[in-house]
Amino acid sequence: MRLSTITHLAYAVTLVLTAISASTFILSARSASQERTAIQQHLELDDLAEELAVIAESRTDEARLYVMRGDEQHLARFYVDDDQEGHLEGSIAKLSSLGLSPEEKTMFDRIRNAADAIDAIEKEAISAYRAGRQNDAQQTLFGDEHYRLHTELLKQVEAVRASVTARSQVAVDAAKARSDFFGNIAKSMLVLTALMFLAVLYFVLSRRVALPLIRMSNVVTRLARQDYDVEVLDDGRRDEIGEMNHAIQIFRNNGLERERLDAERRKDQRMKDLMLQMMHRVQACQNQEELSDVVSRFMPQIFPDAAGHLFILKEQGSTLHSLGQWSDPAASELHFSIDDCWALRRGRPHFSEPDGDDVICHHIHMAENSNLCIPLTALGEIVGLLYLETSVHNHASPADRLYFELLAENVGLAVANLQLRQRLVGMAKRDALTGLMNRRSLDEALNRLVEDPGASLACLMIDIDHFKRFNDQFGHDAGDAVMQYVARILSEVVTGKGDVFRFGGEEFTVLLPGLTAEDAEKIAEQLRQSVESSPVSYRGRLLDPVTISLGISTSPQAGTISTVLERADRALLSAKRNGRNRWIQDGTLDQQ
Repeated sequence: MRLSTITHLAYAVTLVLTAISASTFILSARSASQERTAIQQHLELDDLAEELAVIAESRTDEARLYVMRGDEQHLARFYVDDDQEGHLEGSIAKLSSLGLSPEEKTMFDRIRNAADAIDAIEKEAISAYRAGRQNDAQQTLFGDEHYRLHTELLKQVEAVRASVTARSQVAVDAAKARSDFFGNIAKSMLVLTALMFLAVLYFVLSRRVALPLIRMSNVVTRLARQDYDVEVLDDGRRDEIGEMNHAIQIFRNNGLERERLDAERRKDQRMKDLMLQMMHRVQACQNQEELSDVVSRFMPQIFPDAAGHLFILKEQGSTLHSLGQWSDPAASELHFSIDDCWALRRGRPHFSEPDGDDVICHHIHMAENSNLCIPLTALGEIVGLLYLETSVHNHASPADRLYFELLAENVGLAVANLQLRQRLVGMAKRDALTGLMNRRSLDEALNRLVEDPGASLACLMIDIDHFKRFNDQFGHDAGDAVMQYVARILSEVVTGKGDVFRFGGEEFTVLLPGLTAEDAEKIAEQLRQSVESSPVSYRGRLLDPVTISLGISTSPQAGTISTVLERADRALLSAKRNGRNRWIQDGTLDQQ
């Protein structure tokens, strides 16, 4: 049968079933409306009967209270309840014409009659009370007749409520049964209609059209979101849907390739940006610790798969030590000689891995990873080594190695600049002959102490006794040896307590921050004895004994820090005038 014939037949059957279903739904809704009407009528009648009994009870109470107390408020409320009772009786009369049975109508008539009789008795009692016959009024309201009529009223109210409840329940059950019957028919028609639709959709549309289109729609939607992990199923069809699947597969392959190229481009651009940032910061470093921090922070960002070390060659030495590391490298030693690294021997990058053809550097003691050593050079001299290690299955590509070498070149220049700067700073701040800090460093140290208002300081001015005779008798080289000898002793004694400076010629200065005059005297005596008791030889010849004279000054006890050098110098002159090989504090002679 043709698809169009099946479609038209299914359409006609669907219309018939829909019409039947609509009719039964209308009948079911009408039955449900009748059910609601019966319930509403029952509730209204029940509420009226209950309210009538309550009002009658309230009127009786008000009447009794009035004849007992004589309070006009009770009388007023009695007549208010009387009006309410009249209003309710009018409502009952209207409902009687809408659906009360003859028995129920008779019951309501009895209720009204009982209520009227009670009302007449109560009004009679009120009239008697007003006439001054209080005892007659009370006997009337509390008498047997009034009690009998009131009891009869309550019985009739209960009987009416029971009758209304029973009749309403019958009507509700009947309406509910009709509603359920027509509802079930309507549901059955809807089920048949749905089955008809499902049969047509499954056998005609779903098998050959809908399911392939849904799969294609899902694939196209994910591809539009650049989700190229979706698989395009090739079901071997040779129709238009098969051609569309083939076109979608080509689109997916092109998207995958474009995504791969974009990812490589983004990765390369990010790597270049990070390298540029690293180079800028490397060139701005002022010491090797800052350089190590910059390299250790940026290398894991630029090459997240590589761990490594930054090794620095000690000046005038052949040993490299690790200045910084990142990503927990484990294969290399932390300290090793230049001869232990093939890259440093050859002056070129050296790559080695466990199963490779090349030799492995001696400083690498674990052969599970791939290792790359790149020398750090500047002006043809080796200043350090950039060491990197990766897993065997994730070793650096040729492009990455090129970036490694570019970074190594910049880091090498930075290391050389820092070393040169350090040497220049050392030359500017230290004396070339003795290695002590020079007069410029002394002035800077004093200026810092002057700026500190709470600082205390002890100062020693030292002079080598009869130094000119060493130059005249043994030559200037011997004089230099004596100068170096005294400088070494001063450094050994003062280290950890203060700083030693070469003031000029054969004079030295010692700054002892935070020490008292007594501490300074002890150190001065220790210096004097150490110099005097140590023999000095030059070129195998023992020189004459060396002695020193010392002047001591303190601040703030004896003066300000700005005058401490002048006062120590005056004390030194006093020590020299009083026989040398002694110390004096602020010009006071102290025999040893």
